[in-house]
Amino acid sequence: MTFVEALTGHFSLWQYAEFFLRVLMACGCGAAIGYERSKRLKEAGIRTHIIVCCAAALTMIVSKYGFADLVGADGAGLYGTKGTDPARLAAQIISGVSFLGAGIIFRNGNSIKGLTTAAGIWATAGIGLAIGAGMYVIGVFSTAVVAAIQILTHKFTVGVDSMVVGRLHCVVSHSAEFRKMLNEYIEEHGMQILEVKIDLLEDGSAAYNLTLRMRHDVTVNDLSEFLESVGDVRAVSFELGI
Repeated sequence: MTFVEALTGHFSLWQYAEFFLRVLMACGCGAAIGYERSKRLKEAGIRTHIIVCCAAALTMIVSKYGFADLVGADGAGLYGTKGTDPARLAAQIISGVSFLGAGIIFRNGNSIKGLTTAAGIWATAGIGLAIGAGMYVIGVFSTAVVAAIQILTHKFTVGVDSMVVGRLHCVVSHSAEFRKMLNEYIEEHGMQILEVKIDLLEDGSAAYNLTLRMRHDVTVNDLSEFLESVGDVRAVSFELGI
């Protein structure tokens, strides 16, 4: 038996092409939903939606077609498989991996971490189901798709995927003037204020504690230059990527 004959033992090349098309179409649908969410600066962005949709499509393909080798040519179940439900175990794997993914996601103040990682683990479970069911081609293809998505969307980020959360603390002498300049700087650089706290000190100065969502390309040097240009800034601390 040749390699091609082994691959096409249960499915033809045209059927595999349809499987590929379904996975790619699911990725497109996930990207469309994720783009809209990402433009609204939601925590789950394009990558998370694409991976979840891709894994869901893969799992559905495996659930429908991954157990064709348990039925003989006459449609009867093979010896030892009578009364079995091969899809039952797959469903339990998905449930178990969902709990695993929930353990990866954690909240730190206004920032949520681990969504894409959890989606990637869930996708990996779907790929494992495909390989375990003997659907080697679709499993390897989905692996390549998920890996390419992760690489490309980290390199070319959009919306919330291009943002990072930082915390700024500073003490200034003239709060009214500083507040005006700070608002202009935040608006100019497309930042989003997640949390703000202003404490008036006994000496007349004001202590600002801000949690900001900003682009990845905004650096500590950028903020330092802005604060130095303002003047009357007594103390500054900045934490990026909280």
